[in-house]
Amino acid sequence: MVAQTAKICDHRGAFARLFCEQDLAKVFGERRIVQINHSRTTQVGAVRGMHFQHAPQAEMKMVRCLKGRVWDVAVDLRKNSPTFLAWHAVELSMDNTDMMVIPEGCAHGFQVLEPDSELLYLHTAAYAPSAEAGVRHDDPLLAIKWPIAVTDVSERDKAHPLLNDSFCGVEL
Repeated sequence: MVAQTAKICDHRGAFARLFCEQDLAKVFGERRIVQINHSRTTQVGAVRGMHFQHAPQAEMKMVRCLKGRVWDVAVDLRKNSPTFLAWHAVELSMDNTDMMVIPEGCAHGFQVLEPDSELLYLHTAAYAPSAEAGVRHDDPLLAIKWPIAVTDVSERDKAHPLLNDSFCGVEL
């Protein structure tokens, strides 16, 4: 899901609201933001992800690009979901001011399309090393179509397991 915000521009520059609880009440329900993170990735083609947290630390994330441009991807890993193992991607940029909403039970990752791209993440659960997990960005079962050649992936992300036909999803 993509949440859109209005961007107001004039001769001085631009203004965009990064977060408004009232505007996003339908998306958040009873959830609340408990952690905000920022990332900067320098190399075009680099991929970060695909990350998620298991219950009870499953988290919803909202991701916005503050600088540059990225291809932002969510993969549905939720057991019994009608979109199980489907992926959805949108381009996020400083110019379009869109936010990607990644529900609990979905893995998240992105590919950098412009150098020195920066993302802001809003999380509904705190980071818990014991709950962290991930799947490979190049998993053949997911067949994510990255827009450009992948140039860099961390050793940690390369070590995520490949899914197989017996993968039955994550429980929330």
